[in-house]
Amino acid sequence: MTLLTTISNESINDNLQKRWLNAEIYTYIGGVLISVNPFRDLGIYTDEVLQKYKGKNRLEVPPHVFGIAESAYYNMNAYHENQCVIISGESGAGKTEAAKRIMQYIAAVSGGQDSSIQEIKDMVLATNPLLESFGCAKTLRNNNSSRHGKYLEIMFNAQGEPVGAQITNYLLEKGRVVGQVENERNFHIFYQFTKAASDDQREQFGLQGPESYAYTSMSNCLEVQNINDTEDFAATLNAMRIIGLTANEQSEMFRMLAIILWLGNVQFEEMDDGNARIADTSVADFIAYLMDTDPAMLQKVLTTRVMETQRGGRRGSIYDVPLNPAQATAGRDALSKAIYNNLFEWIVSRINISMKPRSATAHIIGILDIFGFEIFEDNSFEQLCINYVNEKLQQIFIELTLKTEQEEYVREQIKWTPIKYFNNKIVCDLIEERKPPGIFAALNDACATAHADPAAADNSFVQRTAILSSNPHFEARGAQFLVRHYAGDVTYNIAGMTDKNKDALIKDIFDLIGSSGNQFLQSLFRDRPDPGSKRRPPTAGDRIKASAGALVDNLMKAQPSYIRTIKPNQNRSPTEYDSKAILHQIKYLGLQENIRVRRAGFAYRNTFEKMVERFYLLSPSTSYAGEYTWQGDTKSGCVQILKDTGIPKDEWQMGVTKAFIKNPETLFALETMRDRYWHNMASRIQRAWRNYWRYKNECAKRIQRFWKNNKEGLEYAKIRDYGHQVLAGRKERRRFSLLGSRRFMGDYLDVNGKNALGTELRSACGIGAEDVNFSCRAQLLISKFGRSSKPSPRFLVVTNKAVHIVKVDEASFTLDRKIPLITIKSISLSNLRDDWMVFNCNVSEEGDPVLHCYFKTELIVQLLRLTQASINVSIGPTIEYAKKKGKKQVISFRKDETVLHDDVYKSHTVRVPSGEPPNSVSRPPPKRKPGTVRPITHGKLLRAGGPSNQNTKGAPRTKPAAQPLPGKSTTNVTVAPPVAKAPPAPPPFVQEEPDVERYRAKFAFEGQEGEVSLKKDDVVELVEKDDNGWWLVRKDGEEGWAPNNYLELVPRKPKTAPIAPPPPARRLPPSAPPAVNTTSLSKNTPSPKPEVTNASAKPVAVFPGVVPSSSSTTPWKKSTANEIANANSTGSRPGSASAAKPPPPVATKPKPTPPQVATKPVPKQPGKPPIPSAARPPVGNGSAPKAAVSRPVAPAGQLDLAAALAKRAQRMADD
Repeated sequence: MTLLTTISNESINDNLQKRWLNAEIYTYIGGVLISVNPFRDLGIYTDEVLQKYKGKNRLEVPPHVFGIAESAYYNMNAYHENQCVIISGESGAGKTEAAKRIMQYIAAVSGGQDSSIQEIKDMVLATNPLLESFGCAKTLRNNNSSRHGKYLEIMFNAQGEPVGAQITNYLLEKGRVVGQVENERNFHIFYQFTKAASDDQREQFGLQGPESYAYTSMSNCLEVQNINDTEDFAATLNAMRIIGLTANEQSEMFRMLAIILWLGNVQFEEMDDGNARIADTSVADFIAYLMDTDPAMLQKVLTTRVMETQRGGRRGSIYDVPLNPAQATAGRDALSKAIYNNLFEWIVSRINISMKPRSATAHIIGILDIFGFEIFEDNSFEQLCINYVNEKLQQIFIELTLKTEQEEYVREQIKWTPIKYFNNKIVCDLIEERKPPGIFAALNDACATAHADPAAADNSFVQRTAILSSNPHFEARGAQFLVRHYAGDVTYNIAGMTDKNKDALIKDIFDLIGSSGNQFLQSLFRDRPDPGSKRRPPTAGDRIKASAGALVDNLMKAQPSYIRTIKPNQNRSPTEYDSKAILHQIKYLGLQENIRVRRAGFAYRNTFEKMVERFYLLSPSTSYAGEYTWQGDTKSGCVQILKDTGIPKDEWQMGVTKAFIKNPETLFALETMRDRYWHNMASRIQRAWRNYWRYKNECAKRIQRFWKNNKEGLEYAKIRDYGHQVLAGRKERRRFSLLGSRRFMGDYLDVNGKNALGTELRSACGIGAEDVNFSCRAQLLISKFGRSSKPSPRFLVVTNKAVHIVKVDEASFTLDRKIPLITIKSISLSNLRDDWMVFNCNVSEEGDPVLHCYFKTELIVQLLRLTQASINVSIGPTIEYAKKKGKKQVISFRKDETVLHDDVYKSHTVRVPSGEPPNSVSRPPPKRKPGTVRPITHGKLLRAGGPSNQNTKGAPRTKPAAQPLPGKSTTNVTVAPPVAKAPPAPPPFVQEEPDVERYRAKFAFEGQEGEVSLKKDDVVELVEKDDNGWWLVRKDGEEGWAPNNYLELVPRKPKTAPIAPPPPARRLPPSAPPAVNTTSLSKNTPSPKPEVTNASAKPVAVFPGVVPSSSSTTPWKKSTANEIANANSTGSRPGSASAAKPPPPVATKPKPTPPQVATKPVPKQPGKPPIPSAARPPVGNGSAPKAAVSRPVAPAGQLDLAAALAKRAQRMADD
């Protein structure tokens, strides 16, 4: 609304009315949120709407309470300052709803995956339904009016995650418990409890409907539109569970509510002498049952008062003064109010215990939800306190937004046009000042001078109000007085005001509560006044003034955000807009002055140091690569930053210690530039990182490509080297076999592939899907009748099981011969460079095959690999083979240099030229042709060139020296290089004590034969324990018996840590073991046999703290005489038959006697009294009460623990 053309209350009202009628209930005046209650659900608090405000400044999104919450949360994390949200406005304007929405937003955006953080969030949200039930009520102006104030502080860690919370309670309107005006209600919890309590609760507390109790029906308002008490009670119970209230605590809370409800039904009748007596004593008896106190004492406290006379400071006589019905009713109501007020304070403290911070707290966000300004027809002390607190909040608003701001402009020498405004400090002084005395001080004086008679105290206060008439905002009107508040003139009735201010319980009530057997009730009244103290106890005015002062101090320590709520009408109508009432609220809220100050002032200001610390990154003159480099002062640094960012000069001013920025848009622009700077830096880092990975991946690809191109060659080279080992320098080599590029490929015909030749060969061999290890072309020596043998072309195919020789006849493939590998005994070769070889097989009709194969060495290697080298390779000048069964033939080899290529076979003679020496090895692999190396220059950060060709066009500027940030000092610490330390000396050898128990002699003992003589403090080692009082011990290497009551255990010394052994020597990894057949293992492994219980085994402790004794007797059973005799008849102790004489007398161990069980306390009351069935007192036009509830069964007795343990032991013994 700072952009309004005309600034007046009427123009502000017109703007609010247009927005409200268009369902736009929020608007801004600078950073102040203005909210007009719509009295209907607009659907603007959903999670979808909430996410739109996350991480956004308030000008990027429409005005909303979520925007205020986001600003507070962001400022806390960004500027590391505590925040608070101050919500003000009259009753029914929507303060409680705004506070709930702020908590909803913070819980949603504050992050944190830890279970404890989520638990804190749930607890913070659960405080709303719980405190609304106990602290809110229906009034004439609001169906859910807060009748108390609370300041919720949410505590965050350094990461902005909620770790705890704390609630401070202010001024519960406890008078509402005992009385309400027509068409108002008591606190919500009473109606929820009486309508939705369980059957057990109704039976236990004698609970009936709300129409049966005076405290809930006197105003004739049991139902409220849009409020479901049953559903709200379920939400209250769920909130109790989330906060961690135990079932017993909840039960005691409901017991206190039942006590209050039944106290309201205690009615007094006047006797002939004018004194009061209880009309229906059954109600008092049932209350005494609920309070666990004596019924007679309760009746006495409610109808009489103990008075004590004093003379000259000394105690005098004590009298029981009867009370009249009015006084008795006032005492009853005082007890009810005290119980409820203390119960509410206990709930708040219990919530604070559950929400105690789980870790260190860094920052706090406070949310103030307090009662609004109230003007009723009958205004009393409660309205005075409520309006006083609102005056204090208005004073904070004036101090921080108007007065302090203008004073700061003058102090900082900023050009400024002063704005006039109303300062309500004069009203606050009228209420709270002591000199001259204000309203609270006059009330305290009246209470002190006429404390015995409330009417006299009120008259004394009326006389003292004449002193206050000099204040222009005060006007005395007899039994009333008028205060001109900032929100309007309010007339207060003096009647009963001094008694409410005194707010003290009589000593009789404290004695009654002290005699109660209910520990929870007593815990509610821990702070009891000291009757012997002469100090005046603090009054209600003193307490609210101290609470308001503490609240102001807390709020002034945080950076505030404001929400000003407006109530559009008094009828809670979603369509009625009362312009007159809203103009009044606009006036007393000071919205017009706020707009004028906002338009003439500066939206943001901060010290030079913090401005530089926040925005130094935006100027290249003040930063380099994220480091602060400015050498001048902070003021000139601020000016440089604002100039470099292009901020116009009329948008900022420099003060004496602070920089001022006029419009919030300018600040948001700076924040946006700062966020963009970090975004750009992150993008540069990501780009460099991606380019690094791109470079790394490209290098890896090249290495992988090289490895893929060469790893197969390495494997083939291994096979080739194995072939050299097989020949072992016994055969001349062909030059082709020694080429560096020669690789043992194996399947040269690609039978494993899908070409046509491979498919035909696989079909001819009939090998199906079996893998082929070797295949090539070859020649088979064929002998024909009457002719000399000659080679014929064939195909060789080697699988895991056999060698297949395939013949080609006119484009058809037929299997010529199949030689299983197990039938090959040896392979014969010549020692020359020829390519002939013979497979020496078992004697068969076909004979041994003679083959000519260029890849003979590779073929031999494959056969040796497949047969685990079981084939013998023989090399000699001739080859002998079986031409047929029983017919041997020899092929001879001779050198002939006239043969130009390969070799020539004729008539069992092979002529071959000379080859390479037998000890020749393969040549090194040929070098690749030098190719063009492609540089890796992808990416903007990878520039072309290198060390020899540097690109100097874009040379970076020289890095300036980094400077410490303003207000922070950094010292350059030179880290010394680590000094090599000599290894520590080994620890000295300490002889460990033997692992035996050692005992020290407490007394001297003269031993006889078989015994050990001891002197005092002699140390002996225990050898054997016996149950008859004698132990076998060892002293100086000699063993003997000694009485155990002469010995005491010597505590063992802690053992020294053993020296770590040296690390074991490194070993080669063992070969993988063969797979174990689990089936055979399970057959050979015997199945586990079931264990059989050993009856003679020692017992095991089954009860906590009960362990087996040293003997075999069960601890909870007595040993029989036979067992004792058998135990004493064996062993070599002095008491046995082999001993020379009986042992000396030893003191017997005293038998422990069980402690006596205390007598069971007798309850004060024999049982629960019958629930009163009398109708509630006739108040108003309430309906008739319900029928009485039946009497419950008396509670069961206590459990006998000893009997239970004995039964359990007996069952175990029987089992």
